[in-house]
Amino acid sequence: MTVTLSTLSHAPVAAARPLVCTLALAACLVLAAPAWGAEHEPVPLPPSAPPADATALDGEAIEAEARALIEGGRSEDAILMLQPLLEEKPVAPNVLFLYGLASLEASQQPGRADQDRETLLNEAIAAFHLMLVEAPGLVRVRLELARAFYLKGEDGLARRHFEAVLAGGVPEAVAANVRDFLAAMQARERWSFNLGAALAPDTNIGAASEERTIYIHVFGQPLPFERDADELTTSGIGVALWGGAEYQVPLAERWRLRAGGEAARREYSGSEFDQLFLATHLGPRWLVNARTEGSLLASARQRWVGTVPDNRELGARLEVGHRLTPRVTAFAQASWHDRRYRTERYRDGPVVDAALRGSWVVTPTVRAELSAGYGRERPGSLHYRNRSRWLGAGVSVILPLGFTVGGGGEVRWTDFEGEWPPHTPPGEDRADRTRSLRLSVHNRAVTLYGFSPEIVAVHEERKTNAQLYDYRRTHGELRFVRQF
Repeated sequence: MTVTLSTLSHAPVAAARPLVCTLALAACLVLAAPAWGAEHEPVPLPPSAPPADATALDGEAIEAEARALIEGGRSEDAILMLQPLLEEKPVAPNVLFLYGLASLEASQQPGRADQDRETLLNEAIAAFHLMLVEAPGLVRVRLELARAFYLKGEDGLARRHFEAVLAGGVPEAVAANVRDFLAAMQARERWSFNLGAALAPDTNIGAASEERTIYIHVFGQPLPFERDADELTTSGIGVALWGGAEYQVPLAERWRLRAGGEAARREYSGSEFDQLFLATHLGPRWLVNARTEGSLLASARQRWVGTVPDNRELGARLEVGHRLTPRVTAFAQASWHDRRYRTERYRDGPVVDAALRGSWVVTPTVRAELSAGYGRERPGSLHYRNRSRWLGAGVSVILPLGFTVGGGGEVRWTDFEGEWPPHTPPGEDRADRTRSLRLSVHNRAVTLYGFSPEIVAVHEERKTNAQLYDYRRTHGELRFVRQF
């Protein structure tokens, strides 16, 4: 009987503490479900000389014979020999690795039909993935998984695993080959896509203040006023959808023309808090060398709140990426947009922002990120003019049993150029400080067409000297992500 890897997986159980009962129930159902690999049909292999009788050999002998077949260019025979061993529970790691390697090599044989090649690559990916679920520190397995994604054209996933390999202390010859793969992916990039959906519970959808009593200064004396209960926070569970696509047209050896767009939609009960965001960009990309690239893009953005347009922006964005070392990558972005509101014309004006991010692959299973930024808004009304600075940091760790956990935080300071009477005390300009903490967990062992469930929780808190503009909120998402 031919067995594919869809029969080999097993799922650990994760316990999560979501924000609301609905999210808790959904998370438990998803993370406790049996894990399954990619569901593929058996690969139709052409007739060939039969391998040695597997029933007459013990496991170690079969592994040795299969390895010899792979080294001799007879990967299809190795697949046939290893398939009976896939029925054992649990499957030996060496068997999984050899089966993945044989499938990977067989996919590249001349004359292979595209559909069969795709199926073999999926089998290889499922085998390596299952090994890394149990033991995420296996650098050689991660290298072969990266190569399988590269051959399949999944450059985003391939790049992430190749970068992890470089953090594993591999020999220089292997590192040089990995750098060649990274350069080849940079040069061949054409289409890129992203798509996602999530349940989005929120304890304070509109980021409203919880203060019941406010003070209005009249002739230097603070007078208290009570707010209506319906003006306070609103909680609920929404649905979030997002996606984007980009195509790069080759112009010359090191020049591309980028054209793309993205959209995001968030809906809650009723329409007061619904949001829709659309954006598009167009411009050249310059591949300076294998480690550096830059893009200058014309940009247009439109935002809706509720069911009506809120504002639109036209401008430009500059992006620069540079690989400082094999394990450290830096990315800088700066943009200028002219923002125009549909009704609040006094808020029209330029918006400038700049950000610098760094990513460090500490080990094959640990990745750290740092970010910093600056923004400035110069609307016609002095009341709304402000500047912001922010700092952020995060880390993600790949654990055994298929779990990846992540955490991070950000602090943002926003200073306004004018007073906000009656919300600020007399003689004080408005000043905000916003802190956020983000936690995430997802299970790589539970996959559906390559997507794994992820739970994200974010807590935000703004402190300000302007009454009614401070808030606390905790929101999250239960979503599926493409990440192994």
